[in-house]
Amino acid sequence: MSGWTLLLPVGIPALAAVIILLTPKRARFIKEALTLLATAAGLVVAIALFGREIVLKFSWAGFGMDFDFRLYHFSAFIVLAVAAFSFLIALYSTVFMKGKESLRQFYGFMLLTTAFVSGAVLSNNLVLMLFFWEGLLAMLFAMIMTGGAKASPTAVKALVLNGTADLCLMLGIGITAWQSGTLTMDKINLPLNFWGGAAFALMMVGAIAKAGSMPFHSWIPDAAVDAPLPFMAFLPAALEKLLGIYLLARLSLDLFQLMPGSAMSVVMMIIGAATLLFAVMMALVQKDYKKLLSYHAISQVGYMILGIGTALPIGIVGGLFHMINHAMYKSCLFLTAGAVEKQTGTTDLHKLGGLGRKMPITFACFLVAAAAISGVPPFNGFFSKELVFDAALESGVVFYIAAALGAFLTAASFLKLGHAAFFGKSTEVTRKAKEAPWLMLLPMIAIALGCVVFGVYNPLPLKGLIEPILGARLEHTLSGLPHNWLLVSISVIVLLLAVANHLYGVKKTGKALGSVDHIHYAPGLKTVYGWAEARLLDPYEIGMKAVNALSLIFLRVDRAIDWVVSGLTVSIAELVSLGIRRAHTGQHWLYVLWVMAGAAAVALIFAGVGR
Repeated sequence: MSGWTLLLPVGIPALAAVIILLTPKRARFIKEALTLLATAAGLVVAIALFGREIVLKFSWAGFGMDFDFRLYHFSAFIVLAVAAFSFLIALYSTVFMKGKESLRQFYGFMLLTTAFVSGAVLSNNLVLMLFFWEGLLAMLFAMIMTGGAKASPTAVKALVLNGTADLCLMLGIGITAWQSGTLTMDKINLPLNFWGGAAFALMMVGAIAKAGSMPFHSWIPDAAVDAPLPFMAFLPAALEKLLGIYLLARLSLDLFQLMPGSAMSVVMMIIGAATLLFAVMMALVQKDYKKLLSYHAISQVGYMILGIGTALPIGIVGGLFHMINHAMYKSCLFLTAGAVEKQTGTTDLHKLGGLGRKMPITFACFLVAAAAISGVPPFNGFFSKELVFDAALESGVVFYIAAALGAFLTAASFLKLGHAAFFGKSTEVTRKAKEAPWLMLLPMIAIALGCVVFGVYNPLPLKGLIEPILGARLEHTLSGLPHNWLLVSISVIVLLLAVANHLYGVKKTGKALGSVDHIHYAPGLKTVYGWAEARLLDPYEIGMKAVNALSLIFLRVDRAIDWVVSGLTVSIAELVSLGIRRAHTGQHWLYVLWVMAGAAAVALIFAGVGR
């Protein structure tokens, strides 16, 4: 197969996007038809390319910045996943987005996003990868803006946070190229010495920010409210996780020599543990379907970073397996939220209830995806979490405890969400609700079935997709049943504790939404939650306040300088001038006295110089 075929995963969606953006607004169905056709064609191409090794390379910008695409197992796997999610979300969007504003922009930017992600994954040159990476940043801003004027602050927030991380990535690429003498990614393998460590840390920031890790996360819950819902299932839940974790794995496996127990390994594990724990604590207390899911989109990336950060084969396999599992069940969960919003007009959990009877297929898909993300056996999330747990325990018991506590809080929050939305009595807004259209249900069903298959028959993803990425580093397969049954037993106990916690909370408050109030309003936690809900712990808000404070200080300094130069100096000059004018009285004896005093002063000066 010719190397030029590698342009198809980028060129097909990009060309379709241009046509859609040039299509007259009054044209009906063309946008949807072209989007479905382009994403379906992209999926066919991705399937045809999978399992092949192809290179496309030619001169591009000079100075080592070649146009260099490389398809091998890892990149082919990510391109296939990107194409599959793009097609399913496009199919779902044809119904959900019907009647919405900015449809041309939404579908056009969606296809361009697919093109940029595929280009970044296929790139084998750091500068070429950066070109596609920054194109994705522009599409992130643009897709959020399709939510309307109210989405503008969130779009700016996403741009600032991700742009800051991308500046770190640029600097890291510069140091990497300087130290290695090349921009070709498969020729780089740097030790983590001073400069290598600095380059790794800076590029790691770019990777984890794209994946949605703390502290670059706070735009995601805002986007859940302001941006179109398919955007959440498309980017934060799926494509950005795939791309960010792909680059993090490339850094850890190929570009740098990351060793277990090294300083960078410990830093990554700390970031992963903090992200999964703090974000799930915020998810626990949310009262909106979409916002709760958005915090879990942040929390789950912590497991991926923790697993890869261990630098152990079992942890890396677990992190990568969790990456694809998360993209599946979190996309499915957001799609169920979209179905609920479409059929009831709200995702406020106070207004929902009894939807399990009204929307049984949506409810079934929710149950599968919620069980998967909570780590319930035998769904896919259970197996990937057990691999991460195993690696975390081997790396340090504190990391295992954080991961297990995160699993408890995840299960508790989904028990609350499922109980509040799908059980209980129907409310005023859900009384007339009915099942979502089939074009919205089909992507949900397909992804939910994937969660079952990837769990029950996990050799399919592990042996076919994940384990070949590690090659000789992996001595034996990790597929099949978990190897550490002690950890499995602890995980089951954690899930049972979450159920007991839910029953206790419901009995205490008399409602599903109150099932975690005893945690939310516990001494100490109540204060911290108050700070978080007031955005006092939001890194973006803290940064903006710091910038505003510095701006105020510089403004005061500028005004002080203006006062000295334009005010004080002029006033002194005016006073001196006024004094001199008043001293000129026209009396000759006074002028003679000034001359004599001046002559005496000159004489004294010369006398002093002479000595």
